[in-house]
Amino acid sequence: MEILIPWLTTFIIQELTNLSQIENYQVDVNKIIICSSSMVVCALFALFCGIMGARYASVASCGFARNLREDMYLNMQSFSFANIDRYSTASLITRITTDVTNVQNAYQMCIRMLVRAPVMFIAAIIMTSVLEPRMTAIFVLASIILGVIIFICLFKVVPHFKMMFKKYDKLNSVVQEDLTAIRVVKSYVREDREIFKMQNATAEVYKYSVKAEKILTFMTPCVNLVMSATIVVILLIGSNMVTGNIGGAVKPENIQALIFYAMQILNGVIMVAMCLNFISLSKGSMDRICEVLSEKTTLPEPQNPVKEISDGTVEFENVSFSYSDKAEKSVLKNINLKIFSGETVGIIGATGSGKTSLVSLIPRLYDASEGEVKVGGRNVKEYDLETLRNKVAMVLQKNVLFTGTVAENLRWGDEHATEEEMRFAARQACAEEFIDALPNGYGYDLGQGGVNVSGGQKQRLCIARAMLKKPHVIIFDDSTSAVDTKTDSSIREALKKYAPQTTKIIIAQRIASVMEADRIIVLDEGGVSGIGSHEELLETNSIYRDVYLSQMKGDEE
Repeated sequence: MEILIPWLTTFIIQELTNLSQIENYQVDVNKIIICSSSMVVCALFALFCGIMGARYASVASCGFARNLREDMYLNMQSFSFANIDRYSTASLITRITTDVTNVQNAYQMCIRMLVRAPVMFIAAIIMTSVLEPRMTAIFVLASIILGVIIFICLFKVVPHFKMMFKKYDKLNSVVQEDLTAIRVVKSYVREDREIFKMQNATAEVYKYSVKAEKILTFMTPCVNLVMSATIVVILLIGSNMVTGNIGGAVKPENIQALIFYAMQILNGVIMVAMCLNFISLSKGSMDRICEVLSEKTTLPEPQNPVKEISDGTVEFENVSFSYSDKAEKSVLKNINLKIFSGETVGIIGATGSGKTSLVSLIPRLYDASEGEVKVGGRNVKEYDLETLRNKVAMVLQKNVLFTGTVAENLRWGDEHATEEEMRFAARQACAEEFIDALPNGYGYDLGQGGVNVSGGQKQRLCIARAMLKKPHVIIFDDSTSAVDTKTDSSIREALKKYAPQTTKIIIAQRIASVMEADRIIVLDEGGVSGIGSHEELLETNSIYRDVYLSQMKGDEE
């Protein structure tokens, strides 16, 4: 429609020109009315198409962004711990928010402009050739010059955008770390240090943003120069053609149309440039999104997964493990263990001895680098992952609660748990008393991350949540460190009484937490240093004896 309007204008100008040049010439009013009405119809139809195009482009781009975020999030949910270790939390958040928004904007721009601009360009060239073929070369040459300028600018700007997104990751990491640890920051009065880190991070983003924008800003005056120069050339050559000084004469009304078409041709080139600008801006985002989408879990599901676990027997057969294939030293080396169903086993060792790494192999948070880990007599790789993790509960070192009520957090263990079942699990974890004392009891809102309860209370809620799963194996990874010794003892007694068939594996720093276990495993530098009861290890294992003496010396005295 926009291509037709300048062409219709030529008929009106022709009538008015004839009126001024030809004596006693009668203007064809009907012709002017028809042309004017046609221009109005074209303009209205163009407006309608523009509005609908913008509407559907918005719907399409928003839907595209939604689908992209959903696919990224679904793939993230399939990640193993090994996959997650490759990315920082801040980087994943940036990718699923800022990067997707950048790609969404580029997509919206492209589906509108990359269809419109080529059609406008080709149609305007055709109309120019029809009206005055000798002018076509001017438009083509101007378009080539404009295209070269734009290409050079975009070629130089892409590396700066890529660096800018990397700095965005760092910026988000600083913000996330600072807000997560805000209580520590304030208690140590380190606000100035965090402000300094934030200033450095924003300065880095600013630096690369300015470098990119300077190049893009340079592009605008160059484009305006080429457009203005093209119009000047058309007027110079066209005026000489009208007067007959160059070649054959040309109609004055065609010069007006040619100027319109020149603007449309060059606008088409500019539209393409804008699209390329958005694409270059989002190219780094696209690459980062594709990394997440193409990331494959390191824990593939078996073809015919086993969906039933017979009991809580746990075996390690010649197991070695390292977090990376490139690691020079294994975290665990040649582990051979068998833990019987219903047995209570303590694991003790120095920091970095591999305690958490060992138990992480049981629910298949990681896969062993060598050897086999078995639960219920079968390799954990044979089980359906959901089945395995439902029957192997793990209370992690870092106790994580979610925004919501006490009941909502407990039902992470069993979403269909009744109030009586929740109370029973809370009683086992010695959490019932403090829950009943909370306003609204099980309906009490814990706040984000459980900020409204103490560390010990948070640990007991996590234990109760794990007990609700009714697992065959339950692992406590130093998960009673924030409770007093009396409560710790009560929790162990409750587990022994109410879950006799459940295998209980307790990682602890305190000897008192494991000394009553059926067996105690002592780890040292990734290997098993000793296995036995408390009394046996006191006699046979120097590491255990040293830890015991250092912790119990005051009590003995």
